Amino acid sequence: MLECAPVRRSCVIAVLVFAIPCLADVTIYLKNGHTIVADSVSEKNGRIQYTIGEDRYAIPKSLVDRIENEPSRPLSGDAVRPGRESGALVQDPELLPTTPSRGLPAADRLASRIIRDGKVDDEALALLERAGNSDSTAAGFFAAGRFQFERGNRDRARFYFERALTFAPQNDTILSHYAATLVQLGRASEAVPFAERAARLAPNSADALTVLGFAYYGSNGDGHAIRAWKRALELRPDETLKAYVAKAEREEKAESDFRQAETGHFVVHFEGASIEDGVRASIQAELEKAYGDLVNALGVSPRSSIPVSLYTNQAFFDVTQAPAWSGAINDGRLRIPIQGVTEVTPELRRVLRHELTHSFISQIAGGRCPQWLNEGIAQLMEPRTSGTTRGPRLAQLYAMGQQIPLNGLELSFLSFSPFEAVLAYDESLAAAEYIRDTYGMPELESILQKIGEGSSTESALRVTIREGYSGLEESIGRYLKVKYGK
Repeated sequence: MLECAPVRRSCVIAVLVFAIPCLADVTIYLKNGHTIVADSVSEKNGRIQYTIGEDRYAIPKSLVDRIENEPSRPLSGDAVRPGRESGALVQDPELLPTTPSRGLPAADRLASRIIRDGKVDDEALALLERAGNSDSTAAGFFAAGRFQFERGNRDRARFYFERALTFAPQNDTILSHYAATLVQLGRASEAVPFAERAARLAPNSADALTVLGFAYYGSNGDGHAIRAWKRALELRPDETLKAYVAKAEREEKAESDFRQAETGHFVVHFEGASIEDGVRASIQAELEKAYGDLVNALGVSPRSSIPVSLYTNQAFFDVTQAPAWSGAINDGRLRIPIQGVTEVTPELRRVLRHELTHSFISQIAGGRCPQWLNEGIAQLMEPRTSGTTRGPRLAQLYAMGQQIPLNGLELSFLSFSPFEAVLAYDESLAAAEYIRDTYGMPELESILQKIGEGSSTESALRVTIREGYSGLEESIGRYLKVKYGK
């Protein structure tokens, strides 16, 4: 996602009083709606300091709404626990269904044989296969797939679910899990036949219908998606799914008279009455050029055609419900407002490249890329630099310790105020620039690959650039001081 232009406005900062220090698991509630679960919290010099494992972090007190002690518990929901133990999904959940809730009892019984010492025992799977019982073998591979999926390694999960299907091709639970994994990997069109088969086998399964809706939605079948989701809601009410239905209905209404044009890598939806064919063709040509450049730069390409919707400004905000400061969105589709555009300007070219980069990053990182890294690399690809105007200001903020910590920028920026959003994008770019300039572009790609394999961001950073979040923050501060400090 890309902001239209830098927004600068003063922000009112509330003074909060906290009871400190805290010695149990503590939840820090940020004003942007996100949360951080820490082991301990204290306050010093107007900053909230907290520890996670062996690592210590600090954020400006002004970013915090409240702090609450809570009993130790597994992470769930939107709680973000950055640090080496973090395995939280860090991308917006748009177009990313979880695996269905319904499992296989046989797989639960086999799990202790298949999962040992925190990893899949492939020899145990081979023994199951040699025993010749198709049902048990399918359950074993299913258990392995679900284990990998829950740890974020979706490509490996896909492999195990695919193997399970060779032994139980008509099992609706395995079919739904496999389809959900394909959708998460950005392969929704491939997921459709598997999701349809699951729904035929289990027509009263809310899980199967939910996944079917996501498969349709990700492959431009909005009307089919709405019908599948509404049937799922009849079977099992769910507020999150209601929100997806509302969004899909807004899109269907806004795009009811849209036309469609296809190129080698894109399916473009546009309002014929508002967008001249020459402008649309120029945008498609620019997207194709950017696609080729990104393939060369990142060494991968998305597996499916990328959907693109070109809107009037009002339709863009009606559909996306995005904040006023946003200028485009990639939620699995490139959504670009182009009202009044008569040619591909340098600014529009920058927006197109930025949003398209997110599709490539999703392919490499399996939809798990932290937002700061996602936005940082996307800005590099525009291309953009911190430059001589915002760089010096950012150097000052780092010198004073007033930056937003990167581990607080793992999730979407959509809930940020304009002031916070500008700072979040600036920090993201500076972090990506530091890693690229210090270690090279291949190392940025290695971080994405490690995350795609299931590593937490903290672990991926330590394995590649040998720095966790804490060390990275310090290194960025020094980098900015050298490059832009006075």
